[in-house]
Amino acid sequence: MNHITPRFGQVAIVGRPNVGKSTLVNRLVGQKVSITAPKPQTTRHRITGIITEERGQVVLIDTPGLHQGGRDALNRQLNRTARSALEGVDLILFMVQAGQFGEEDEQVARLLEHVEAPVVLVVNKVDLVNDKTELLPFLAKVGEKGDFAAIYPMSARRQRGLEGLMDLVFSYLPEGPAGYDEEQVTTAPVRFMTAEIIREKLARSLHDELPYQTTVMIERFEETDRLVTIGAVIYVARSGQKGIVIGQGGARLKMVGQQAREAIEPLLGKRVMLELWVKVADDWADDERSVAALGYQLPE
Repeated sequence: MNHITPRFGQVAIVGRPNVGKSTLVNRLVGQKVSITAPKPQTTRHRITGIITEERGQVVLIDTPGLHQGGRDALNRQLNRTARSALEGVDLILFMVQAGQFGEEDEQVARLLEHVEAPVVLVVNKVDLVNDKTELLPFLAKVGEKGDFAAIYPMSARRQRGLEGLMDLVFSYLPEGPAGYDEEQVTTAPVRFMTAEIIREKLARSLHDELPYQTTVMIERFEETDRLVTIGAVIYVARSGQKGIVIGQGGARLKMVGQQAREAIEPLLGKRVMLELWVKVADDWADDERSVAALGYQLPE
């Protein structure tokens, strides 16, 4: 019988916003650990997804999308969070979208010139390229953007290429015992996951600009044998946004609450009573102290 020496390591996934980083983490882990929405800056924290196999354990680090400019305090903190994830990892997956490589992708490529870990260029969403003859020239072109250990085309949404990517990832990990229990799929606390689910449902229900101006804080989390009572506050940046989040007659807030509760209950394995409030924290995203107070700090 062949003896398999287990491997263990940390893998950071970086790229500009909306290239599919969180979708990839969720697909590889096999369940939702990172929220997704078709909006920039949906991921705001350093999220970990843990995959345990017979050949070892991988800790995936999903990061906020790196983007140009420091428009406000939240933007600057998100970029700091993403950059911090590049330190001390065993491998970096630089994700881009097939057929697209713009200035924000260039910015990430320049940042990766200074990292110590090997970098694999993951070209996602190849299913969206209608003319497949354009794919090889694109791969050749982006392959010149950095000193990449490998270039790997795939589709996270269609779940194409996931097994091959995991084979590639494990080949770069050092030998060593698992760092977490095999049942554990994330290091994120339950309260944090709950707030993220509420924010995801909110982002999906709002128009393009407002999701960036909202954040969620859990103020009450009481658990009994059968019921979890959660009180959460949705913070907006200006008073005029409060009515948008609540909706006519409270319809939008009620819908968001119902969708969030339905997603939280399987996570907790219990019935959930969820209460939502909307409060104004004036221009919170442009104030360093407010950004920190609302939970956007680098991990210890």
